[in-house]
Amino acid sequence: MSTANDMAEMPVQLPRSPANGAEARSRYFNSGNAFNIKLPPVPGQIFTDEPARAMAMEKTGFINCDQSDKMQCAFPATTPLMLARYAVVKAGERLDTTLVNTASIWYVIRGRAGLVVGDEKAVLGKGDVFLLPGGVTSAITADEDSVFWAVGNDPQLKFDTSVPATGKDAAVEFVHYPAGEISYQLDVVYGSNANANTSGHALIFSAEKTQAARNITPTMTLSLNTLKPRSEQPPHKHNSAAITLVVAGDPAYSMVAEQKCDWSPWATLVTPPAAKHSHHNDGNSRAEFLIVQDGGFYYHARTMGFEFY
Repeated sequence: MSTANDMAEMPVQLPRSPANGAEARSRYFNSGNAFNIKLPPVPGQIFTDEPARAMAMEKTGFINCDQSDKMQCAFPATTPLMLARYAVVKAGERLDTTLVNTASIWYVIRGRAGLVVGDEKAVLGKGDVFLLPGGVTSAITADEDSVFWAVGNDPQLKFDTSVPATGKDAAVEFVHYPAGEISYQLDVVYGSNANANTSGHALIFSAEKTQAARNITPTMTLSLNTLKPRSEQPPHKHNSAAITLVVAGDPAYSMVAEQKCDWSPWATLVTPPAAKHSHHNDGNSRAEFLIVQDGGFYYHARTMGFEFY
């Protein structure tokens, strides 16, 4: 009596007698063993040492919020598809910001600097947001000691070993959102009432090329969320991962999968995909936090899965 092998226990099958290199490169799995890969979960995490190092202003360079070891990822990553980093530029020094990604979203934490992106230039100040296209030569030169926070989709391109398109085929262009305009636009939002279907008062950033999708890049979203004094955003979830920068809020905290994450100045919070989470402002002033998500993927695939508990 023969005993059939369990499909789930079978190893990868190789071609029997390949006639050439193309056939020799083929591999075969089955319905039992193709979908039983167990990947480590995306850790919920609040990064506090990295912003402290950045604010110490010791030297010009990048400080990554890297969880690649916990996710068994072969390249730096904060979530599987996004990398958050702090950037320090000492007064009078220059930082090359030419990155291999589709785009990176930047926030000026402190300082004043000049930015060159291809043939375009901008003057940056505290509270500015800007969008850098990947693969385009760019650099920051600081007039005074400056600190930045940035999130890019570097891991996405590393994962499928692709390179950013540039020129007229680029997915994004350089966009500058000055702090004064951000403040004005947020006041416009606060001039309207939030209803039961909205998650509070938030400013959503978009751009000319991505206006139809209401995202800032094809795959990433950016919002400046707020909490009024003594208020909270109720528990909710979504299928996209979220990376959050604490801009203002004292005392304030987040609950991520039943874990309390106390806010501290310029900390970076990671909310794993589909994790239950909420945000709480126990202070007497408005809390503000920037949130980058890889939500563009899920909106496009019709799988965002946002819901309140």
